[in-house]
Amino acid sequence: MRQAAPTLAELLAALDARAGVAQRHLQLIALLDWIRGDAKSVPAATGRLALLVEAAERSPEVAARLSAWWSALVQALDITTLLADFGFAQRTSMGSELMERLRYKLLPASPDTLDASELFMLALPGEFDARWLAAIDDDLLARLRAVIAPDSMDGSGANAWQLALLDAMTYCAGQILSTGFAPELRLRMTEETREAQPFHALIRDVESLRVEVLHPLRTPERRDAAVQRLRERLDACRAAASSVYAHFEDNGISVGLVFRLRQLRERILRVRDLLECLLTPRPAASAVRLLARLVTVGRERRSVRALLASSSSLLAAKVAERSAETGEHYITRTAGEYLAMVRKAAGGGAVMAFTTLIKLGLYALALPVFWGGFLAGINYAASFVLIQLLHFTVATKQPAMTAPAMAAKLNDLDDDASVEEFVDKVTHLVRSQVAAVLGNVLLVFPVALALALGIGWLKDEPALDETHARQVLESLHLLGPSLLFAAFTGVLLFASSIFAGWVENWFVLRRLDSAIQFNPRITRTLGQARAVRWAHYLRENISGFAANVSLGFMLGLAPAFAGFFGLGLEVRHVTLSAGQAGAAAASLGWQAVHEPLFWWAVAMIPFNGALNVLVSFYLAFRVALRAHNVSGVDRSRIYRALRSRLVRAPLSFFLPSRSAV
Repeated sequence: MRQAAPTLAELLAALDARAGVAQRHLQLIALLDWIRGDAKSVPAATGRLALLVEAAERSPEVAARLSAWWSALVQALDITTLLADFGFAQRTSMGSELMERLRYKLLPASPDTLDASELFMLALPGEFDARWLAAIDDDLLARLRAVIAPDSMDGSGANAWQLALLDAMTYCAGQILSTGFAPELRLRMTEETREAQPFHALIRDVESLRVEVLHPLRTPERRDAAVQRLRERLDACRAAASSVYAHFEDNGISVGLVFRLRQLRERILRVRDLLECLLTPRPAASAVRLLARLVTVGRERRSVRALLASSSSLLAAKVAERSAETGEHYITRTAGEYLAMVRKAAGGGAVMAFTTLIKLGLYALALPVFWGGFLAGINYAASFVLIQLLHFTVATKQPAMTAPAMAAKLNDLDDDASVEEFVDKVTHLVRSQVAAVLGNVLLVFPVALALALGIGWLKDEPALDETHARQVLESLHLLGPSLLFAAFTGVLLFASSIFAGWVENWFVLRRLDSAIQFNPRITRTLGQARAVRWAHYLRENISGFAANVSLGFMLGLAPAFAGFFGLGLEVRHVTLSAGQAGAAAASLGWQAVHEPLFWWAVAMIPFNGALNVLVSFYLAFRVALRAHNVSGVDRSRIYRALRSRLVRAPLSFFLPSRSAV
């Protein structure tokens, strides 16, 4: 049976300044729970706080107990840990911070602590707390201060608050200095920034402000000058940290370094907040506003999603940018480019026909699930790499690359002409995909058919027995789970493009192309000219190799891992599916054209291709939108323009116009 909530009188009667640390903190948590109520109404919460103040104002005994309890509570806590360190990682490693946040989420916290940060998260855990704290008016705040800390009304409390703020600023400045001097960041700053030495005098400026604030004989003019110097120093430190992002543009992005830069920036902003609290003529109001902001910081401090999103946003932007550069090569605009895409896709389809027959041969070996999937992954990866080396193409790998190129254009839709230009790009993209899918499918089917017939002629028996051939066609049935599997394959296609962008960024960040070109051991082994060629070739093609190898192993191993968890997922790549249908038809002979099972499998192929393309394109497009910070796009204008183009020139989405230049 649930215990009834205590009343205000019971809570006030339970306050005990002589109680242990844990008991005092539990009393604070209970009092704040009562103020919070059901956490639905901010006016109701501030009203309950007013009732607490009125109860203390009416009873000197209650006021004395409340004041003594509050004094014991704050004197036992180190408030500077809350002001200076709350919301920041204890270590500069993102991995350590991730584990720390998981600890906060999974393990309970104890109120038996002298760390104000730990108590703060226990006492004010939710977003509602930030709202009702920010809603406290000045009159209620002054009355609250009078009943819980009457000694501070003569100015002594304000001095103690100032000292805590100055200590917190000193601690923050030390952390800023440590991060700014770290070689990983310092060497990535611009040369002008390093020569200006913005971090060197930061501690001196903070200590100068401390002297001006605490020394009773200093003039306001000297204090204001010290404040101005510190603000300028903080701006210089922030500009120095921002200069590192320019290095990222050309030399790759490290999530760990981005995390440290964000921590540095937040530390600088925290010092500015503390400085505002120090200088304000209304210290109580500024303190409550700071606490309200810290409640929000505390929620983010426990959020694993916020950590990953904030630290990986720049990496996503760089991956999207590199994919956009690659994706431009897959968009055809002229009739010549369209025919070239068909030829490249046809070459890819021919290679994939061999891949299909090898895959069916691996099935015949009846290997254990993992090793069968592993060998299938090697088969796919080798085929995709061969297609890349032969300068052919596989249709379904393109959408995840072309999506970022499309998303980048959404920032420029300012007028009707730019909208029409975007629609032109959509038509170019759609017909490029149509050309690639047709080139793949229209060649993989007959080549797989011919290869299966050739194998049957050599063996003097069908490449696949009739039962196996029917099983292949049954697995491709339009009314079966193949549509779901085709969408799942689209997810794998998207994942391979993200992995490719990450590998290229890692390659550039580690400067491996420069290492291959100039490393003495490598140049002695390869020779100077060959080392240069290898460096440039890998720099241009590492993304493609990563995409092809990762996609191959995902297509091979994903069903094996899914089967381990009992999910029963399969992959349905349109080119492979068309090749399988061709091989099965060869085994069944002319009888296949009279089989409804064969035509259901053929009917699945266009849906298979559409789902592969649309799912991978949609996921990549969403990532690119976030990476490019695209918002506020007038979608209705785009939809109207697309409908108009469909009515006026429907064939432009499938074939290039004769007048295309």
